[in-house]
Amino acid sequence: MEQEGGKAGRFGDCSEMVIGACIEVHRVLGPGLLESAYEQCLAHELALRGLVYLRQTSVPIDYKGLRIDCSYRVDFVIGGELVVELKAVERLLPVHEAQVITYMKLLGLQTRLLVNFHAETIKRGLRRLTLKPAFPPSRLPVCPAGNGP
Repeated sequence: MEQEGGKAGRFGDCSEMVIGACIEVHRVLGPGLLESAYEQCLAHELALRGLVYLRQTSVPIDYKGLRIDCSYRVDFVIGGELVVELKAVERLLPVHEAQVITYMKLLGLQTRLLVNFHAETIKRGLRRLTLKPAFPPSRLPVCPAGNGP
């Protein structure tokens, strides 16, 4: 997993537009409201910007052919490529990141934004992560099991 940062336009997805929408909502409302208020306002801002999104999308679990609906819900899936999870908490904790990473894996998506609207600025309350392979593919030849040196 790799945390990314930088200027808008560098990500190659809709992240910069969603970040801009989050900044606008935070600029107008400021910190201190409930997560549900930010969610409604962000949905409106995304629509104003012409972004296609799903809101409160169910995240089922598939276990060995069994589909389990445990009522997990992700706040937004933008353009079928970006998971956006909102928080309004004092500070983001590792459990918040773990929750969104799990949603990414279950939905088969590679990129997510975790946004804390309680932060003084969105820049301080924003985490963008992508799922990356743990190790790059090896260029070493592979020996079949039992036939190694």
